[in-house]
Amino acid sequence: MATFIDSVDERTNLAGTNHLEVLLFSLGTNDETGRDEVFGINVFKVREVLNIPEITSAPEMPDGVEGLVSLRGDMVPIINLQKFCKMNSTEEPKILMITEYNTHIQGFLVTAVDTIQRLNWEKVKEPPSLLSKRLGGLVTAVSELEDKRLVMIMDVEKVLADTGDFYDDSQFEGIVKLEAGQQRKILFADDSNIARTQIKKALDHMGVSYDIAINGAEAWKMLVALANKCEEEGRDIKTEIQAVLTDVEMPEMDGYVLTQKIKADPRMQNLPVIMHSSLTAQANMAMGERVGADAYVPKFEPIHLADTLKKFLDL
Repeated sequence: MATFIDSVDERTNLAGTNHLEVLLFSLGTNDETGRDEVFGINVFKVREVLNIPEITSAPEMPDGVEGLVSLRGDMVPIINLQKFCKMNSTEEPKILMITEYNTHIQGFLVTAVDTIQRLNWEKVKEPPSLLSKRLGGLVTAVSELEDKRLVMIMDVEKVLADTGDFYDDSQFEGIVKLEAGQQRKILFADDSNIARTQIKKALDHMGVSYDIAINGAEAWKMLVALANKCEEEGRDIKTEIQAVLTDVEMPEMDGYVLTQKIKADPRMQNLPVIMHSSLTAQANMAMGERVGADAYVPKFEPIHLADTLKKFLDL
């Protein structure tokens, strides 16, 4: 069926436009609500879409994991998103989406795939709490399509965290605490609750304080307020915070636009910006460099993150 790798180069021009492209898919009609809800996943995370091959079951699989598929020599775990969402539907999954997240490959079973849609991040909003709660935190953002349907952007971090040991707390044990004696504070922005929790753990291990924003727009508002305050008091913004850590995919304003804005403001342009993203292809890293990011760190590699931040904080 479809493959998406060949189109990556064509999509790199989205950096700095506050747009993303998502592949729409369905999990079938919900027997309880009667609705066939539309989900979306960033096209950069989708490697290919296949008819479902034979799945090999394995003992003691987490809930929602159907088994493994051999794909070009790799054993790929297969996650049934209907089961993960605890959604009852008479429609069985028919399609396998192979996704890449932080160099990890996994497959998602879905009922159907639709089209690729280009969305403006300004129109992508945080989901209502009732919706987020009903779907177990699976949805990180929502947006309205031109045909008035709502598309729910999947929080892949949440899926992987709940279906395996992707986030092992032992990863933090190698982080070295920075020497005391000077302020080390960053502002970080991420729309995923799972991601924010992991970042806080890494920073706590480092002994770094932080302010938190849930998207790029909120981070920019906080930065402007800090810059205004420092300007009035005749101080550099780096007396308040020493770096910005930002996700790439975020509602309202993505990390590319946030980085551009920081680097375009004379009061902030010397503030280091580190991108922290599950989009780890070389093309995505090049996009980060193009908009002015000082470093690009894959999620979730706490020691790599700590080592990168140390370069900018160990002044």
